[in-house]
Parts: sequence; structure tokens; C-alpha cells
Amino acid sequence: MDERTVITIGREFGSGGHEIGMKLAERLGIKCYDKELLELAAKESGLCEDLFASQDEKPTNSFLYSLVMDTYSLGYTSSYMDMPINHKVFLAQFDTIKKLAQRESCVIVGRCADYALEDNPFAVSVWIKADLDVRIQRIKKLYDLSDNKAADMIQKTDKRRASYYNYYSSKKWGEAKSYDLCLDSGQLGIDGSIDLILKYIELKEKNNKQ
Repeated sequence: MDERTVITIGREFGSGGHEIGMKLAERLGIKCYDKELLELAAKESGLCEDLFASQDEKPTNSFLYSLVMDTYSLGYTSSYMDMPINHKVFLAQFDTIKKLAQRESCVIVGRCADYALEDNPFAVSVWIKADLDVRIQRIKKLYDLSDNKAADMIQKTDKRRASYYNYYSSKKWGEAKSYDLCLDSGQLGIDGSIDLILKYIELKEKNNKQ
């Protein structure tokens, strides 16, 4: 791997994107940021960390809630202060993602990271999918749910993530042209998916040096 590489992972719920991100980072000896990004963004922005948890990958929020939770914001200009809280949270995450990519190699899961870093030459954007049956079995086991409840959880989570991504980015969630590499973890497995991502990075860096 070159001096700096940032891998962003977009994922269908239940496809194993988080596990792939964590194990990929471990293989490379770098950090993986998923929920950890929320804590970091809160620290760097001065916004209350609870705001990031409540707004995590959600596209919109009620106007009343925005007004109430605005009292948590600190140290920003009046124009920023007038902004709805969901926009503040997104911008804080967006800024944190860009700063991370400038200072270290890492893996970032979700949060429109591929969009934030689309002009970054060190970034590799990955989309991970799997057939619904595969995802149902994974979520069923992880959360001890029935097939129907697992399927419902998948549908709602995917819908929320897609709405968030499509709302804040100029691209479409899950559309192949939005990413550098798209793979099916149901076909490849967790380790096979990691191997493919690593091979892609190796080939990309080799090609860039020619």
C-alpha cells in the first residue's frame, strides 16, 4: 500500500460492511472509523456527541427538534447557528472525513465518505452488497430476530441510508458508477471481499506508477 490510502465503504445493511471494514483495517494496520467517526466529529466541531448519534445517517429531522437541539451548538457564526441541526451534523462529519484523509490512512464506513473524498487521489470507494436472503440470515443471527423482523429491519435501514446519501450527495446510493469497486459479499465471503479490495488497491497503485 502506498504512503496514504483511504478506503470508504458504502454498504447494504446485513452485507457485512462493518466487519469487512474492521478486518480490512486490521490487515492493513490502520484504523477503521464507523461509529468512531461520530465521536471524533463531535470533538472537533464542539457539537454535543448525542446529536451525532441521533442524526446518524438520517436525511432530515423535525424543525422543532432542530430548534431545541440547537442549544447544544458552540462557537459558530450566526449563519451557521441558523442552520438546521441535521445540516450542522452532516457538515461536521464531512469536515472530519476530509481531515482524516489528509492526515492518515484509514477505512471509513458509511456517512457519505466516498462523496466527501471523491476528489481525493488517495481514496478508494467500495460498495458492498449481498442477496437479501444472505442478509436476512446475517441480521437474524446478529440480532436474534425472526426472518420477517430481520427483513423489515433491513428494508428500513437501507431506506434510511439511501435517503441520507441521496439527500446530501450528488450521487445515488448503491449505483455502480458512484463507486470505484462494487462487490457481492454473499458470493465472496468476508475474507474474500477483503482480498478483492486489497487486490484492487494493489493494481490501482501499480497502474498509477506506470
